[in-house]
Amino acid sequence: MRKIIAATFVSLDGVMQAPGGPEEDPTGGFKFGGWATSYFDDVLFGVIGEMFDRPFDLLLGRKTYDIFAAHWPYVTDDPIGPLFDKVTKYVATHRPGSLTWKNTKPLGDDIPGAIAALKREDGPDLLIQGSSELIQTLLAHDLIDRFQLMVMPLVLGPGKKLFGDGAMPAAMKLAFSKVSTTGVVIASYERDGEVQTGSFAMETPTEAELERRKNLA
Repeated sequence: MRKIIAATFVSLDGVMQAPGGPEEDPTGGFKFGGWATSYFDDVLFGVIGEMFDRPFDLLLGRKTYDIFAAHWPYVTDDPIGPLFDKVTKYVATHRPGSLTWKNTKPLGDDIPGAIAALKREDGPDLLIQGSSELIQTLLAHDLIDRFQLMVMPLVLGPGKKLFGDGAMPAAMKLAFSKVSTTGVVIASYERDGEVQTGSFAMETPTEAELERRKNLA
């Protein structure tokens, strides 16, 4: 069975939009494209290199596919270019006929169903890069097994967020963590059952507490 891994650059306030450059995704008036570039160091490059050293296929939304297809096939001085050429790229798109990058397969109309079927197959893990809209679909259907987060030390305000309102509640466990020299917190979280709740409240609530509860909106 294959696992789905969301490898995401994210700000402290959860924004994942356009980490790589100003023209990457300026939609919605986003003004900070390229916000992740100044935080790269040998530690971060090393973690990314280890991630790409393991067998994987790519799982992409259409917008991220278009960004990658306009860039990586033309890169000859970075091993990621030939690597991304070689792996299978599964793409969520309503325009399957326009997928021209080699080794690319459309997911079809039933995106959650197609991805659930891919997970049941034998093969390499499915690695999500970017693809904020696709991630929301997967979160709503509880299909992501691991989050490989690279949390940059900045706040961006408005922008496309990693976790939207439709995310299904889920417990996670920390599988790996490291901090770069530039303050990036690199953390890998794996799915770990359901959310467990408890209470620090007094066993017998005070009259003030009962009044407070009564006045809650």
